[in-house]
Amino acid sequence: MSTLRFKVVEEAFKREPVSITVPKEFPSEYFGKYVFNRTKMSKYLSKDTMNVIIKAIDEGVTLPHNISEHVAAGMKMWAMEMGATHYTHWFQPLTEGTAEKHDSFIEYNGSPLECDILERFSGKLLAQQEPDASSFPSGGIRNTFEARGYTAWDPSSPAFIVEDTLCIPTVFISYTGEALDYKTPLLKSLSAIDKASVEVCNLFDKNVKKVYSFLGWEQEFFLVDQALYSARPDLMLTDRTLMGHDSAKNQQLEDHYFGAIPPRVAAFMRELEFEAYRYGIPIKTRHNEVAPNQFEFAPIYGETNLAVDQNLIVMSLMHKIANKHNFRLLLHEKPFQGVNGSGKHCNWSLGTDTGVGLFTPGKTAEENLLFVTFLVNTVMAVYTHNALLKASIMSASNTHRLGANEAPPAIISVFLGTHISAVLDKIEESAENNIITMDELKRMKLGVAHVPEVLIDNTDRNRTSPFAFTGNRFEFRAVGSSANCSSAMFVLNSVVAAQLNSFTKEVSAKINEGMHREQAIFDTLRSYIKKSKPIRFDGNGYSDEWKDEAQKRGLDCETSVPLIFDAYTSQQSVEMFRSVSVLNTVELSARNEVKWEVYTKKIQIESRVLGDLSINHIIPVATKYQSALLDNLYKIKIVFDEVRAAELSEEDASLIEQIATHISIIKKNVDAMVEARKVANKMEDAREKAIAYSNMVEPYFNVIRYHVDKLELIVDNEIWPLPKYRELLFIS
Repeated sequence: MSTLRFKVVEEAFKREPVSITVPKEFPSEYFGKYVFNRTKMSKYLSKDTMNVIIKAIDEGVTLPHNISEHVAAGMKMWAMEMGATHYTHWFQPLTEGTAEKHDSFIEYNGSPLECDILERFSGKLLAQQEPDASSFPSGGIRNTFEARGYTAWDPSSPAFIVEDTLCIPTVFISYTGEALDYKTPLLKSLSAIDKASVEVCNLFDKNVKKVYSFLGWEQEFFLVDQALYSARPDLMLTDRTLMGHDSAKNQQLEDHYFGAIPPRVAAFMRELEFEAYRYGIPIKTRHNEVAPNQFEFAPIYGETNLAVDQNLIVMSLMHKIANKHNFRLLLHEKPFQGVNGSGKHCNWSLGTDTGVGLFTPGKTAEENLLFVTFLVNTVMAVYTHNALLKASIMSASNTHRLGANEAPPAIISVFLGTHISAVLDKIEESAENNIITMDELKRMKLGVAHVPEVLIDNTDRNRTSPFAFTGNRFEFRAVGSSANCSSAMFVLNSVVAAQLNSFTKEVSAKINEGMHREQAIFDTLRSYIKKSKPIRFDGNGYSDEWKDEAQKRGLDCETSVPLIFDAYTSQQSVEMFRSVSVLNTVELSARNEVKWEVYTKKIQIESRVLGDLSINHIIPVATKYQSALLDNLYKIKIVFDEVRAAELSEEDASLIEQIATHISIIKKNVDAMVEARKVANKMEDAREKAIAYSNMVEPYFNVIRYHVDKLELIVDNEIWPLPKYRELLFIS
């Protein structure tokens, strides 16, 4: 038992929880310590400057150029008092993560000949930077030799400090103005949903001046001991296990879900929470998830742009703090075959500046009509753009999770629950000349006024639905754990904004023709309810019957990742994004180029790792064990007579044959996979190459894995080189 595997297993299971420093104060006393929030701004900025900043944040007013000097001075003063020596424009390129280039505050004080420096941070440096953009994905928007890209300050998201660096959230655009990031389209979509929603709200209440998009994310993840992780090249290079037989016990007993948190994990979680609070991130929930070694954090919901930034900060903190606790954090959507994968459920809602939740059933008929209006328009938007919404959450890693009997299928549908569905059915069935009156709507009892808890959540939850209504919000459950929430959120906000614009246009036209406001609204909603009915599904989304039914309903059932991305550049999507001024044709085409390239590279890397492990790790060990069996077989024949030897050696002979068969099939398929990769690599078109990798290379993965996993069951446990699932998945 001297193999690396046993050494790391022994090391992992001897670990004790890491000691952490518990803050002496209550969380409320140090909440937002590292964030230049409104409280800090009021201390370091003048009253006039503060008012301008708040107006820009709350009302979307463009900041005057001269204000940045005042903000930069106050921000630098606060940052230096906090120990910062550098600053960076913190942005979100099309790599799913974040990027930063650190610059010191120091500059020459006068001539370089005087060799005298001082700390300086100007408004110009705050507002805009020009990082080298040549190595960031652009999808052909700019040539490789053209390095210019610009980061521009996003004042709606507060600056924060990480160690010694002031981080300034920014957008990232090309020299010619196209978006090269996730934040730019998100901000544009938030502006679009605000404007479109206000126009609809004004049909009910002229006092509404702004509508906010809210997001509450639920971050699922796996933790693996650092030593065990280091002994698994597939985990190190691809974030998932490309081979590994099921453990005898995985999640069958469902005893991990909401169970007692392991001590080592509890220490990690506590430290993560302490740090998150210092960054103004209100982590509310922590618990064990369904799969062994799987856990979840979730904050109180917040404004969408800020919530996205906070999720990215948390993901970064999780990696750093996990390492400190001798863990490796896995955000891959499906790191282990046979157990649940990880998602990032995005709870999305809309609310007005007058305090009304637009997806919250009301206590009056007028409030309920407003609620039904936004609910139906959202359902209509999801129906119209279900292929695009699926593309917004699809990736090489999330495809392993979707439809795997623990996550939504790769078909977008909406769950409303029996109560809300009955309301929509009643509206649909009403005769055109016999509309539902306000009193009738009130009698539908969307909520019970004297029991407000019922109003918040008046329907059960459907865990198989990718887009479910859960009482006062929609839960977009198909989003993957490693994703930037912006990818799904800017698409969702955009499609709903476009739909609301269509609704306003239709209702206004009917009112102008002399129709009463209520009748115009009901008439329009009734048509939407009828049209969008195919997207509504309250049954088991995991069943094969639903896949057949979805096909009949005309929903997008495509499962090939490269082809799913085509939805971004369909004529319908291009027109929709243009209508709400979020992305243009060039930007959409560029993003698809990036998505195809990323998909190809991930499958390419996995293919290379799988081939290397199979040929250089698994086959040699299997051959070694086969040789031991052959030696034993030879010795049996020497010691015993022919009849007895045949009886005693039957099992060894069978194992020898099985090993030979598995080795032969593995070798044959690895060679074929390599040849398929060579053919795919010759293709210059990004889309065609991605399709080739999907159709010609990836199919070999499961074949090779099957035979490797069979060898794991045969080969002597003491010489098997890779930590097994039973060792990876259970933290003491």
